[in-house]
Amino acid sequence: MAGNETSAHPEDLVPAPIPTYVYADDPILQAGVASQLRMRPEIRVLGPGEIDAAEVAVIVADTLDEEVTRVLRAVQRGGVPRTVLVARVIDDATLVAAAEAGVAGLLRRTEATPDLLVRTVMKVASGGGEIPADLIGRLLGQVGRLQRQVLAPRGLAFSGLSDREAQVLRMVADGHDTAAIAAELCYSQRTVKNVLHDLTTRLQLKNRSHAVAYAVREGLI
Repeated sequence: MAGNETSAHPEDLVPAPIPTYVYADDPILQAGVASQLRMRPEIRVLGPGEIDAAEVAVIVADTLDEEVTRVLRAVQRGGVPRTVLVARVIDDATLVAAAEAGVAGLLRRTEATPDLLVRTVMKVASGGGEIPADLIGRLLGQVGRLQRQVLAPRGLAFSGLSDREAQVLRMVADGHDTAAIAAELCYSQRTVKNVLHDLTTRLQLKNRSHAVAYAVREGLI
């Protein structure tokens, strides 16, 4: 019947393969990883001159040393928005350095089976992240120490807002004007205005309403 003409074809339901760039600090290792990924329909391995078309870059190395860090930054400058690091050694220092370098997925080479690597690339391409399960506790410990030892003494939190900025934003979100905020928090109106100006400038926000919307969306208040 004519009513079936709008039915989806099976090929329409298959997601497009993820354009993926592979780099390793050893040419044989690079060829091996690329060969494994080429066998998977979920992945389209790109050639050396196609990095600009990549959605994900897979970087394979022994350790996250200065050279590998430079590669990560160079790849990201080239327009690849998401990176996966497969390293032989992953310790606490690697975890922190990988986060600082903008790595979204982190795998040990001994655990990086083709299935796991493909799942990680797919997760990273969709905006998710991946780290070895045994490192999650260590990461939380690092976060706690950073909050206690570095941010808290400076009146800051991981939200990027100081206590004063968060207080002011909450009151703006509740509909209070500058005078009411100043009276409630025992600040001058100029101080309240300066807090909001510094906040909107730092976060590149348009106005108070935009600042409140941003803070609510990001879970900052």
